[in-house]
Amino acid sequence: MIELHMSPTPNGLKITLFLLEAEIRHRIVQLRLGEGDQFKPEFLAISPNNKIPAIVDDEPAGGGAPISLFESGAILLYLAEKYRRFIPQDTRGRMDVLQWLFWQMSSLGPMAGQIGHFNVHAPEKVPYAIARYTKEASRLYRVLNTRLADREFIGGSYSIADMACYPWIVPHRAQGQDLDEYPHIKRWFAAIAARPATRRAYNGVEDVYANHPLTDKARAVLFGGARQG
Repeated sequence: MIELHMSPTPNGLKITLFLLEAEIRHRIVQLRLGEGDQFKPEFLAISPNNKIPAIVDDEPAGGGAPISLFESGAILLYLAEKYRRFIPQDTRGRMDVLQWLFWQMSSLGPMAGQIGHFNVHAPEKVPYAIARYTKEASRLYRVLNTRLADREFIGGSYSIADMACYPWIVPHRAQGQDLDEYPHIKRWFAAIAARPATRRAYNGVEDVYANHPLTDKARAVLFGGARQG
């Protein structure tokens, strides 16, 4: 069984998408990030960077001791290779998917996260930061839109590259982006949103950038690196 330690943020939902799409038996351990669960010793033992998601696979290929992993991109790659799902088996196809997976990890996620933070969660409006990250998010959306102009999904067929990118496009409004400006992303986004596994993954999930005021404690834990107890 795969034990998934997560919170319903874009990075956590990537792994949920894979597990539901592949119909893998799993158990979810929800972490309350605003309460500091990510700093508890039992979580740090499997995710030393105190970030979600993390998994524990108690039935690794070849047997032996359980395998624990952190970093959502590494987890997606591990699951895709173990179950031989959602990643091409030929070299060219595999490398094509992996470069877009790494693009999401290095570019789309960090930049979208920054503009989401400065637009919604920052305690004060910082015009330079908002302009800087909105512009970069727009550039990245254009990159993805161009990629999708001549193919149904990022790697041709549905893959871990799509699972990595989709959750970061879900909060596009908080990132200052209008999908009407990116017609190929809009078509791709609607196709993924309609998949049964996606509907299950997002059932009951609140928008992570919903305008809910944060307590001082939650703000300190989430953005100040404060350790709890």
